[in-house]
Amino acid sequence: MKLAVLYLVILLLYGCSGKPGQDSGIRQPDEYSYPSVRLELDSWYPEPVISKGIPGTEDIKHGIEGGSVIKQNGIYHLFTSEQIDDPKWVKMRMGYWTSEDGVSWIRVSTLYESSGDYTGTDRRAALWSPMPVFDESTNHWYMTYVGYSCLPDTKEQFLNNHNGQIWQAKSEIPGIESIGGPYKDIGIIMEPGSESDEWEGLQGTDSFYPFKVKSGWVAFYGSAKTEKLPIQFWGVGLAESDRLQGPWKRLSNMNPVDFKENFSENPIVTKIGDTVYIAVMDAHGDGFGYSLSYNGFNWSRMYHVNVSEKMKPWWSEFRTPLCLIEEEDGLFSVFFTAMKENTEYWDHMGEEEWVLDTGFDSMGWLKVKLIND
Repeated sequence: MKLAVLYLVILLLYGCSGKPGQDSGIRQPDEYSYPSVRLELDSWYPEPVISKGIPGTEDIKHGIEGGSVIKQNGIYHLFTSEQIDDPKWVKMRMGYWTSEDGVSWIRVSTLYESSGDYTGTDRRAALWSPMPVFDESTNHWYMTYVGYSCLPDTKEQFLNNHNGQIWQAKSEIPGIESIGGPYKDIGIIMEPGSESDEWEGLQGTDSFYPFKVKSGWVAFYGSAKTEKLPIQFWGVGLAESDRLQGPWKRLSNMNPVDFKENFSENPIVTKIGDTVYIAVMDAHGDGFGYSLSYNGFNWSRMYHVNVSEKMKPWWSEFRTPLCLIEEEDGLFSVFFTAMKENTEYWDHMGEEEWVLDTGFDSMGWLKVKLIND
């Protein structure tokens, strides 16, 4: 989840295990150079494209949050976390939606539904962040997502989602046209345990996005020190594998990725041309963050697109970018989710009489242009 308040953190504590680029054999000749490009807000749709009351939302109490959007054969495909009931962020369902124009969306199917268990005993009590990626070598789509244990929060700890595991599922039908599944679980490809890095915390593994590089596959994965409030660090690391299916190995000497900020979550990577990688992500501020790389391993500091400087907000809190899709007009689409109201949730953590409710979290659409500096 996105922090509402900027907490003080000394990032050097998390950088002492090694600078990016120390893992030899897979770096660019100049391992600390980054692409000279930037993103700038160009245009936007003035209201949510998925909001309360449209067909498909009838049994979704708290709206949608996170996930990813992919454009395939001219059709937008949304994979998202539907907050279907109480407790919010716990009783979840992963939904699949499509759109021909980005404005009118049709709910197609349910991928998975969580148990909603609130005792901390079920590792799939809450399900989040469906991220499909196509593997040309097997001619199948593979989807990663997060399963959490859940307990009521205390004033000392954020427990609503903790102990996260990364699940991987495979589309049962081969071919790139079978993006919608149905999907069948293969197993867990990352979880907290003896291989976790020091910077990882009670949150467990809270996101996972794999992408192709020259040497194989790399993934961003996330975690946070949610065992102590206020949370001082919420970040991401890198893992690598020869195959999308794993096994995955944390790049511990490079982790956590140093974006020069104390909060980043849910990076989604787009490759532009042959050499430029752009990761868009959840970040502080009224907009989203992004980072640049030539090779998928060495990432720049985080830059920001502050959308409220031009775009009139219909939200209380801008949350999560779901994609960076290059369009025929040369612009890039960014679909995003946002909270509609009542976003002071960190101030009420652990209060017995307080119920988490931020209205119907909705999805918007904006476009950015890529500028060469």
